[in-house]
Amino acid sequence: AKCQCKVVPRERTNCGYPGISAVECKRIGCCFNASVPSVPWCYNPKPKKVKKICPNDPYRRINCGHPGIKPRECTKKGCCFRAHPAGVPWCFYHRVTEE
Repeated sequence: AKCQCKVVPRERTNCGYPGISAVECKRIGCCFNASVPSVPWCYNPKPKKVKKICPNDPYRRINCGHPGIKPRECTKKGCCFRAHPAGVPWCFYHRVTEE
């Protein structure tokens, strides 16, 4: 994503080799900007921002607990807890999505 390439020139970390083209740089997943001399032109992007969400579809939950787990015990494990509906895990893992 373009926003991942908005790195202050002095904070860029080299991602290519001397003389790498913009096309080759981008093909290997790096950012390219040759507008500032004496800093890497082919550089590593910022890491993607992600957030954890509790999935809404109860039938896509992945069990994170055991039968009878208490809400506090579940959340201490870092998982989601919803005591409904019957027949699905009530303590379940988050999903990770990009922001």
